[in-house]
Amino acid sequence: MGHQVQQEAFRAAWDQGKVHHAWLLTGPPGIGKASVAQALARFVLTDGKGAPHPALALIEAGSHPDLRILQRGLNDRGALRAEIVVDQIRDLQSLFQSKPSYGGWRVVVVDAADEMNRSAANAFLKNLEEPPEKTLFLLVSHSPIRLLPTIRSRCRTLRFQPLGEADVRAVLTRALEDSSPPEIEALAALAEGSPGRALRFAGLDVEKLTRALADLANGQGDAMALAKSLGGKTAQARYEAFVELVPAFIAGAARERTGASLARALQLWEKAHALAAEAVPLAYDPQVVAFELAGYVGELDNPR
Repeated sequence: MGHQVQQEAFRAAWDQGKVHHAWLLTGPPGIGKASVAQALARFVLTDGKGAPHPALALIEAGSHPDLRILQRGLNDRGALRAEIVVDQIRDLQSLFQSKPSYGGWRVVVVDAADEMNRSAANAFLKNLEEPPEKTLFLLVSHSPIRLLPTIRSRCRTLRFQPLGEADVRAVLTRALEDSSPPEIEALAALAEGSPGRALRFAGLDVEKLTRALADLANGQGDAMALAKSLGGKTAQARYEAFVELVPAFIAGAARERTGASLARALQLWEKAHALAAEAVPLAYDPQVVAFELAGYVGELDNPR
């Protein structure tokens, strides 16, 4: 959904027979970079034909011998590693030591390249410096500044921007077929152009939280009751959704204001944004945080 410019840039290179061996797909998390990388991999592995093609079934099943998706793996305790490690890069060598199984291309998708540790990045760089014939590397990156400059310099960059509101709604509607329109709208308010961000909160009745905020803004809500409902351990996921929803809600209110009312809303947004950025990472008390954030919303029409 969206990102047509980036896909057309790749297609133009393909049609001209000038496909660079490594592409860096950069932009904020959750906006569809990995989805585009996988679409490009399907395109290449089907010789630019797409459907119908016998390779498609293997790709969808995750068993195509010429496709590798490189992501963080599990450690010895079965927990997700914090990084992509060097052994995972070394495991790629078996892919390069033989010809492509179907006589075409090999594709390696790294999602996300920012997560390679130093040793892994240095080992991966060797593949970019001496790329195997007809091998395409697609590197998804949320923060390219974290990559080795030598990796960045060997890639052609495709820069991705957050999706527009219509595309966000379309992605959410397609992904959440059983959700109501009000729930889709509430999730879209959390997205900030990133459907992946919004999908983290699917199934948490975000629409009800949005209505509670609207009541607070109208002077009719109960901040303490709302904070208590979000303070228990079983409410952690809804609490985290609420923490991200409040700054978005205040920002939406600010867009409808002018003059002193706008200035007040912006002040409250700054406070809410600062608190939201710290609350979960620093493990602040959820009930206290929820009450304070609810208070900011309640002050939207309460000039000082």
